[in-house]
Amino acid sequence: MGMGVSVREAIAKRAAEEIKDGMVVNLGIGIPTLVANYIPSNIKVMFHAENGVLGTGPAPQKGEEDANLCNAGGIPMTVVPGASYFDSTLAFGIIRRGLLDVTILGAFEVSENGDLANWIVPGKIVSGMGGAVDLAQKAKKVIVLMNHTDKHGNPKIVRECTLPLTAKKCVNLIITDMAVIEVTEQGLSLIEVKDPYTVEDVINATGAELHVADFVK
Repeated sequence: MGMGVSVREAIAKRAAEEIKDGMVVNLGIGIPTLVANYIPSNIKVMFHAENGVLGTGPAPQKGEEDANLCNAGGIPMTVVPGASYFDSTLAFGIIRRGLLDVTILGAFEVSENGDLANWIVPGKIVSGMGGAVDLAQKAKKVIVLMNHTDKHGNPKIVRECTLPLTAKKCVNLIITDMAVIEVTEQGLSLIEVKDPYTVEDVINATGAELHVADFVK
Protein backbone atom coordinates (compact mmCIF):
# COMPACT_ATOMS: atom_id res chain seq x y z
CA MET A 1 0.00 0.00 0.00
CA GLY A 2 1.53 3.31 -1.06
CA MET A 3 1.49 6.20 1.30
CA GLY A 4 -0.92 8.97 0.31
CA VAL A 5 -0.12 12.60 0.99
CA SER A 6 -2.80 12.77 3.67
CA VAL A 7 -1.38 9.73 5.50
CA ARG A 8 2.10 11.27 5.59
CA GLU A 9 0.61 14.57 6.73
CA ALA A 10 -1.45 12.87 9.45
CA ILE A 11 1.66 11.16 10.84
CA ALA A 12 3.60 14.45 10.79
CA LYS A 13 0.72 16.31 12.45
CA ARG A 14 0.57 13.78 15.30
CA ALA A 15 4.36 14.01 15.75
CA ALA A 16 4.11 17.81 16.06
CA GLU A 17 2.05 17.32 19.24
CA GLU A 18 5.17 15.93 20.91
CA ILE A 19 7.05 19.20 20.46
CA LYS A 20 6.82 21.67 23.30
CA ASP A 21 7.75 25.33 23.62
CA GLY A 22 11.49 26.08 23.77
CA MET A 23 12.68 22.72 22.45
CA VAL A 24 15.68 22.14 20.19
CA VAL A 25 14.62 19.59 17.57
CA ASN A 26 16.24 17.76 14.65
CA LEU A 27 14.01 16.51 11.82
CA GLY A 28 15.19 13.65 9.60
CA ILE A 29 14.50 13.44 5.86
CA GLY A 30 11.15 12.16 4.56
CA ILE A 31 7.98 12.46 6.64
CA PRO A 32 9.81 14.11 9.59
CA THR A 33 10.50 17.26 7.52
CA LEU A 34 6.71 17.79 7.29
CA VAL A 35 6.45 18.11 11.09
CA ALA A 36 7.63 21.74 10.95
CA ASN A 37 4.43 22.65 9.07
CA TYR A 38 2.27 21.66 12.04
CA ILE A 39 3.94 23.49 14.93
CA PRO A 40 1.43 26.04 16.31
CA SER A 41 2.61 29.64 16.00
CA ASN A 42 2.61 30.15 19.79
CA ILE A 43 5.20 27.38 20.20
CA LYS A 44 8.76 28.54 19.63
CA VAL A 45 11.08 25.78 18.47
CA MET A 46 14.68 25.88 17.29
CA PHE A 47 15.13 23.32 14.51
CA HIS A 48 18.67 21.99 14.23
CA ALA A 49 20.27 20.95 10.93
CA GLU A 50 23.45 18.87 11.10
CA ASN A 51 25.04 20.85 8.28
CA GLY A 52 25.30 23.80 10.68
CA VAL A 53 22.12 25.74 11.39
CA LEU A 54 20.09 26.21 14.55
CA GLY A 55 16.77 27.89 13.78
CA THR A 56 15.76 26.58 10.36
CA GLY A 57 12.44 27.84 9.03
CA PRO A 58 9.90 26.61 6.49
CA ALA A 59 10.67 25.98 2.83
CA PRO A 60 11.05 29.25 0.87
CA GLN A 61 8.43 30.43 -1.61
CA LYS A 62 9.20 29.60 -5.24
CA GLY A 63 11.73 32.12 -6.52
CA GLU A 64 12.75 33.18 -2.99
CA GLU A 65 15.35 30.42 -2.52
CA ASP A 66 18.83 31.39 -1.34
CA ALA A 67 21.45 29.19 -3.03
CA ASN A 68 23.62 29.29 0.11
CA LEU A 69 20.86 28.20 2.46
CA CYS A 70 19.84 24.55 2.52
CA ASN A 71 19.17 21.85 5.08
CA ALA A 72 21.17 18.66 5.62
CA GLY A 73 19.30 17.02 2.76
CA GLY A 74 20.35 19.80 0.37
CA ILE A 75 16.79 21.21 0.19
CA PRO A 76 16.41 25.03 0.16
CA MET A 77 15.18 26.43 3.48
CA THR A 78 14.71 29.65 5.43
CA VAL A 79 15.79 30.68 8.93
CA VAL A 80 13.82 32.16 11.82
CA PRO A 81 14.78 35.21 13.92
CA GLY A 82 17.59 34.28 16.32
CA ALA A 83 18.99 31.56 14.06
CA SER A 84 22.71 30.87 14.08
CA TYR A 85 25.18 29.29 11.67
CA PHE A 86 28.22 27.16 12.51
CA ASP A 87 30.38 24.42 11.03
CA SER A 88 29.37 20.78 11.05
CA THR A 89 31.74 19.91 13.92
CA LEU A 90 29.76 22.24 16.18
CA ALA A 91 26.50 20.92 14.73
CA PHE A 92 27.57 17.40 15.73
CA GLY A 93 28.90 18.71 19.05
CA ILE A 94 25.36 19.89 19.85
CA ILE A 95 24.04 16.40 19.05
CA ARG A 96 26.77 14.47 20.88
CA ARG A 97 26.54 16.60 24.03
CA GLY A 98 22.89 15.50 24.30
CA LEU A 99 21.55 19.03 23.75
CA LEU A 100 18.76 17.99 21.37
CA ASP A 101 15.41 17.60 23.13
CA VAL A 102 13.89 15.56 20.33
CA THR A 103 14.96 13.95 17.09
CA ILE A 104 12.32 12.71 14.67
CA LEU A 105 13.50 10.02 12.25
CA GLY A 106 12.21 7.63 9.62
CA ALA A 107 12.94 3.91 9.93
CA PHE A 108 12.99 0.60 8.08
CA GLU A 109 12.60 -1.42 11.29
CA VAL A 110 12.18 -0.87 15.02
CA SER A 111 12.53 -3.76 17.48
CA GLU A 112 10.47 -4.32 20.61
CA ASN A 113 13.25 -3.02 22.85
CA GLY A 114 13.69 0.15 20.79
CA ASP A 115 16.58 -0.84 18.50
CA LEU A 116 16.54 1.25 15.32
CA ALA A 117 17.48 0.23 11.77
CA ASN A 118 17.14 3.24 9.50
CA TRP A 119 20.28 3.82 7.50
CA ILE A 120 20.83 1.00 4.99
CA VAL A 121 19.06 -1.84 3.21
CA PRO A 122 21.94 -4.07 2.03
CA GLY A 123 22.25 -4.07 -1.75
CA LYS A 124 20.30 -0.83 -2.19
CA ILE A 125 21.83 2.52 -3.07
CA VAL A 126 22.31 4.53 0.11
CA SER A 127 22.91 8.24 0.56
CA GLY A 128 25.08 7.61 3.62
CA MET A 129 24.15 7.50 7.28
CA GLY A 130 24.51 11.23 7.84
CA GLY A 131 23.90 12.07 11.48
CA ALA A 132 21.58 9.10 12.10
CA VAL A 133 23.81 7.20 14.54
CA ASP A 134 24.61 10.25 16.65
CA LEU A 135 21.02 11.50 16.61
CA ALA A 136 19.58 8.14 17.61
CA GLN A 137 22.05 7.63 20.45
CA LYS A 138 22.18 11.11 21.89
CA ALA A 139 18.84 12.93 21.57
CA LYS A 140 16.83 13.08 24.81
CA LYS A 141 13.80 11.69 22.97
CA VAL A 142 13.77 9.70 19.73
CA ILE A 143 10.52 9.57 17.76
CA VAL A 144 10.19 7.32 14.71
CA LEU A 145 7.68 8.11 11.95
CA MET A 146 6.98 5.32 9.46
CA ASN A 147 4.44 3.11 7.74
CA HIS A 148 3.28 0.32 10.04
CA THR A 149 4.13 -2.27 7.38
CA ASP A 150 6.36 -2.28 4.30
CA LYS A 151 4.95 -2.27 0.78
CA HIS A 152 4.64 -6.06 0.86
CA GLY A 153 2.62 -5.91 4.08
CA ASN A 154 5.44 -7.15 6.33
CA PRO A 155 5.63 -5.62 9.82
CA LYS A 156 8.26 -2.92 10.35
CA ILE A 157 7.89 -3.24 14.13
CA VAL A 158 9.59 -6.54 14.92
CA ARG A 159 10.93 -8.66 17.80
CA GLU A 160 14.46 -8.22 16.48
CA CYS A 161 15.73 -6.10 13.61
CA THR A 162 17.17 -8.04 10.66
CA LEU A 163 18.72 -4.97 9.01
CA PRO A 164 21.99 -3.37 10.20
CA LEU A 165 21.31 -1.33 13.33
CA THR A 166 21.67 2.43 13.54
CA ALA A 167 21.59 2.34 17.36
CA LYS A 168 20.37 0.03 20.12
CA LYS A 169 17.59 0.77 22.62
CA CYS A 170 17.16 4.34 21.46
CA VAL A 171 13.56 4.72 20.26
CA ASN A 172 11.01 6.20 22.70
CA LEU A 173 7.93 6.61 20.53
CA ILE A 174 6.73 5.16 17.20
CA ILE A 175 4.05 6.95 15.17
CA THR A 176 2.67 5.09 12.15
CA ASP A 177 -0.28 5.31 9.77
CA MET A 178 -2.11 2.92 12.13
CA ALA A 179 -1.03 3.67 15.67
CA VAL A 180 1.08 5.39 18.30
CA ILE A 181 3.26 3.01 20.29
CA GLU A 182 5.46 3.79 23.26
CA VAL A 183 8.67 1.85 23.89
CA THR A 184 8.86 1.14 27.63
CA GLU A 185 11.08 -0.95 29.90
CA GLN A 186 8.30 -3.56 29.85
CA GLY A 187 8.06 -3.62 26.05
CA LEU A 188 5.81 -1.98 23.47
CA SER A 189 2.71 -0.20 24.70
CA LEU A 190 -0.11 0.64 22.28
CA ILE A 191 -1.46 4.04 23.32
CA GLU A 192 -3.38 5.27 20.26
CA VAL A 193 -5.10 3.64 17.29
CA LYS A 194 -5.87 5.66 14.17
CA ASP A 195 -9.26 5.62 12.54
CA PRO A 196 -10.45 3.38 10.72
CA TYR A 197 -8.21 0.70 12.28
CA THR A 198 -8.96 -1.38 15.37
CA VAL A 199 -6.68 -2.59 18.16
CA GLU A 200 -6.94 -6.04 16.54
CA ASP A 201 -5.72 -4.66 13.17
CA VAL A 202 -2.70 -3.06 14.81
CA ILE A 203 -1.79 -6.24 16.72
CA ASN A 204 -2.04 -8.27 13.49
CA ALA A 205 0.18 -5.81 11.59
CA THR A 206 2.85 -5.78 14.31
CA GLY A 207 5.66 -8.36 14.41
CA ALA A 208 6.28 -8.00 18.14
CA GLU A 209 4.22 -8.30 21.28
CA LEU A 210 2.07 -5.26 22.08
CA HIS A 211 0.78 -4.37 25.52
CA VAL A 212 -2.53 -2.58 25.10
CA ALA A 213 -2.67 0.46 27.38
CA ASP A 214 -5.69 0.79 29.71
CA PHE A 215 -6.86 3.83 27.80
CA VAL A 216 -6.29 3.54 24.08
CA LYS A 217 -7.13 6.78 22.34
